[in-house]
Amino acid sequence: MPQITVEYSADLDEAFDRRTFALALHQTLSPLTSSDVAAFKTRLRQIEESVIGDGSPAAMIHIRIGLLSGRPVELKQEVGRVSIGLAREHLKPVEGLPVQVTLEVYDLDREQYQKIVL
Repeated sequence: MPQITVEYSADLDEAFDRRTFALALHQTLSPLTSSDVAAFKTRLRQIEESVIGDGSPAAMIHIRIGLLSGRPVELKQEVGRVSIGLAREHLKPVEGLPVQVTLEVYDLDREQYQKIVL
């Protein structure tokens, strides 16, 4: 059920181990969210061009994690902390390129969310 989108600057293509990050995220968040690993879906999207701050060289990773509504704020905060920590672990430094990692945990409307496995 968790719907995850990870956007990352093209400059991080070699430095950010995205697939390993996504798999680690699934395994780590599964017990926290009481969700089966098989239900996790992560989309990885490379950002070809972005402007950060004053336009000086910089890169970004933005993580959006959708959880079914009704989860306590404390759980969402823990999901955020763990996710940013994992992103950091899977990102090699790029000399001269600061990287901003941001994260948003949001609610998926439980009454409107639908899923089918074919």
